[in-house]
Amino acid sequence: MIRHILFIRFNEDVLEKDIASIFMMFRGIKSKISGINSVECGKNNSPEDLNKGYTHCVIMDFVDESARNAYLPHPDHKALKTHFVPMLKDIIVLDYEV
Repeated sequence: MIRHILFIRFNEDVLEKDIASIFMMFRGIKSKISGINSVECGKNNSPEDLNKGYTHCVIMDFVDESARNAYLPHPDHKALKTHFVPMLKDIIVLDYEV
């Protein structure tokens, strides 16, 4: 299994309703692209103050590396990115094998 993690900093002018809409799109992509086991999204609430300005996270689990690799160029992923990328101040993407 491959875990795909996005650490996100949104632009200051992005509204919470826009973030909720993007997260709904992420959750919905599971039903559109095969090989995705789960999608979780959320806002940081850690009291440790070690998030370095990253405020949100998306975690996706893929059945295997080939499923993740098929997701990356998939038209539904590209469509999501057209809405998501303009909202970003910064992002870190980290994948690892579980």
